[in-house]
Amino acid sequence: MATKLPTVDALLVGFGWTGAILGQELTDAGLNVLALERGGWRDTATDFATSFIQDELRFYYRHELFQEPARETLSFRNSTIEVALPMRQLGSFLPASGVGGAGIHWNGQNWRFLPSDFLTRSHNTERYGAAAIPDTMTVQDWGVTYDDLEPYYDRWEHLCGISGKAGNIKGQIQPGGNPFEGPRSRDFPNPPMEMTYGPTLFAQAARDIGLKPFPAPSANMSRAYTNPLGVQLGPCTYCGFCEKFGCGNYSKASPQTTILPVLLRKKNFTLKTECEVIKINLDSDKKRAVSVTYIDTQGEEYEQPAELIILSAFVLHNVHLLLLSGIGTPYDPNTGRGTLGKNYAYQIVSSVDVFYDDKILNPFIGAGALGMVVDEFNGDNFDHTNLGFIGGGYIACWNTNGRPIETHLVPDGTPKWGATWKKAVVENYLKSMSLATHGSVMSHRGNYLDLDPTYRDFLGRPLMRMTFDFTENEHKMSDFLTGKTTEIARALKAREIRSNPRKGHYDITPYQTTHNTGGAIMGSNPQESVLNRYLQHWDVSNLFVMGSSAFPQNAGYNPTGTVAALALWSANAIKTQYLKTPGPLVQP
Repeated sequence: MATKLPTVDALLVGFGWTGAILGQELTDAGLNVLALERGGWRDTATDFATSFIQDELRFYYRHELFQEPARETLSFRNSTIEVALPMRQLGSFLPASGVGGAGIHWNGQNWRFLPSDFLTRSHNTERYGAAAIPDTMTVQDWGVTYDDLEPYYDRWEHLCGISGKAGNIKGQIQPGGNPFEGPRSRDFPNPPMEMTYGPTLFAQAARDIGLKPFPAPSANMSRAYTNPLGVQLGPCTYCGFCEKFGCGNYSKASPQTTILPVLLRKKNFTLKTECEVIKINLDSDKKRAVSVTYIDTQGEEYEQPAELIILSAFVLHNVHLLLLSGIGTPYDPNTGRGTLGKNYAYQIVSSVDVFYDDKILNPFIGAGALGMVVDEFNGDNFDHTNLGFIGGGYIACWNTNGRPIETHLVPDGTPKWGATWKKAVVENYLKSMSLATHGSVMSHRGNYLDLDPTYRDFLGRPLMRMTFDFTENEHKMSDFLTGKTTEIARALKAREIRSNPRKGHYDITPYQTTHNTGGAIMGSNPQESVLNRYLQHWDVSNLFVMGSSAFPQNAGYNPTGTVAALALWSANAIKTQYLKTPGPLVQP
């Protein structure tokens, strides 16, 4: 029997980036806010100190900051004709656990999506004709536009102190920035990071073949910064321990370094850690969420009532909790009916390695978002006529690390182990680098999320089941990007280059990216989406769902900037519209 607790005004389920944003915004509006986080407390001084955080074995390979598959995981298959099996080790993506969520271990690569990314179906149909989108491709417009989100992108970038160079201010192209980005109202709050040798060589080679490289927007600080909340961040030391690590220098924007020092001091905010929400409870009409049920580490069960419930967990956990709670109609790929679990998407990556004889690149001087980028082949920045695909991605030379266990580029023909392999690592460590592609993935009818009929988690709940594979569209797009990357690599005039195209089926084993999207998508009507344009559930108006689970398909950029802009957009709608007149903000 669950212990029933006093009602709160607003309840956050999960406390990463979007939980922190909504907590800050709703407490500012005067609400009493409670956040329930399934993981533990984490802070810079106690959990990410530089005396131990740069432990590659502990944090990268033994997954100290991530979800434990023995407690919670998902099952996976490439298609419906296969039997899904549980993912017993983390691999392709790394769900976080604990306060701060993935905002702790992200690289800090911060992007805005292109204006056309929010109009994927209508834009591509208008430019290339209806045949450009096959019947099996289920891409949708978002129901929100770049212009809607621009003020919130701007707020986010100044909250985090993003370092970068604007490419388009109020429609005026700016030299040195990304000329393809949507118009922004002002420049980044901090200048770009200082470039190291590898990205500098990449930028020159890109210019030599007519491209327009620019410094990547970075949540690693290029200088000391005080954000609009009065929280201070320090300049980056270029140690290279960002992705999969917490920053020990207060130099990478995270919930802990931007919002929590203010939010946690508020009397109208409460955080409870190690509390696993297992169900959202509805009223008898199934139109209103009245509470959640959660358990603590002692196994005690509680019912927490709330006037407003906001799911702010990782994308897969948001969808899983909706499925477990029976909120919405699960998607059926055979009929196309139902929306919950629909349009799961990912991203597709490839690389080209470059080996020099005469250049010392010092890869250990790095940061998670230190790099130069070209964006000519992202989104619809180029003519797709007769290419056989839609979408695209960026090409970058990141200098994110030189971590000793992970970083050992060796030329083709080198043995996988032994003395010859060691000799090749030593000879090439300082003289090699990798150029990366980061490509979009469209939504397709056979890619979706649902509940596994066989496997259960440590609480006896059905696991989430993921059915996903890359399609011809993604392979053609990635091959195109890899070819363009090879052209840049040739212009580098190195001793040797090696192309690593993405081939075959999606494999959940090797790490690729934690940019999972979809499953509780936003849109313009309840027949095609779970959420309306304000991230409000179509069927349950006091339930809002944050995060990339709302993306109808995945663009060719890292998602955090858009996740945050959407959270701020939604928070503004809650404060200025919903709290005044509770109910649906958009009529179906």
